[in-house]
Amino acid sequence: MVKLTEVEDEHFSEKPTATKHDALLVSDDEDDYSDTVSLRAYRCPERYRSPSARRTVSDSISSVTSLTKATFSFSGKALWVISTSAFLLGVPFALAYAEEEQYIQMEREQGMIKGANEMLTPGVESEKEAQPTL
Repeated sequence: MVKLTEVEDEHFSEKPTATKHDALLVSDDEDDYSDTVSLRAYRCPERYRSPSARRTVSDSISSVTSLTKATFSFSGKALWVISTSAFLLGVPFALAYAEEEQYIQMEREQGMIKGANEMLTPGVESEKEAQPTL
């Protein structure tokens, strides 16, 4: 059977003392430790410690993010308009164009058949020429 024992951290067992105008959260020492990880490696550089510098960095990141979102949003909407317009206008036009090309091809084939028949029977007049005019 496993027996668990509670081990208290020294940092948490000490009572905080009031410093600098009775503020309990202000710390003068540079050795701030949490349970196991030293925060010294994760501290911001000196130039980012001031609120105005943090605000400037935050505002610039926020503006870049909003510009990127707006660009992607506009691009998506424009792509939607272009693609639906192409389907609504382009597909019927392509079908009509293909049908017109089919009619032109049929006329060419009929003309070739008529020309071949005239070559095979040169002495026979065509039906239009043989009909008397009134």
